[in-house]
Amino acid sequence: MHVLRMLDAAYYRNGSTFVRPFTLEMQRSQRLAIRTRDAREARVLATMAAALVKATSGIVLIGEYDPRVQPAHCKALAAYVPHDPLPLAESSFDRFIAYRAALWNLDLVAARERAATLLARLNGIHEAFAYPIVAALLSEPALLVLDRPHAAFAAQLIEAAGGCAIFSTHVDEATAAHFDPVREAVQR
Repeated sequence: MHVLRMLDAAYYRNGSTFVRPFTLEMQRSQRLAIRTRDAREARVLATMAAALVKATSGIVLIGEYDPRVQPAHCKALAAYVPHDPLPLAESSFDRFIAYRAALWNLDLVAARERAATLLARLNGIHEAFAYPIVAALLSEPALLVLDRPHAAFAAQLIEAAGGCAIFSTHVDEATAAHFDPVREAVQR
């Protein structure tokens, strides 16, 4: 079953091309790293893949759902991790997890246990980057979407994600290679 399909999906705004047309398909447990022209294209493409921004042309399907028609279904399948770190001063980790558990209607005790397990797997990653990853994986999504993840986090992040598909955007080939098994094999 496909977890993500894009068919000539593009994003335009005020006559400017933010994301050129992309066509791709992802299966469960697959990893796919997309190299983009710049950080803006990477961010918008990642948010399109996570159903946070709707394509202005073409088709995006998350599972069997269209974000333009069924955004809630798409957001239940896809989780997004932004490039920027979480501002830690805004709330404690426990409150952050409680909020995410309530958002996804998860049992709070089980969510806290899962969060602790995930955080242990991400040991060594600064909390400002680890907390958004934990929050994204809390509901065990079918698709994890990463906007320009750091290469240093690749092994731990992939291990923590378990069997979910991982879609990531990158502005350089070297970082993309850490997240895509085909690129990893080519670089060796």
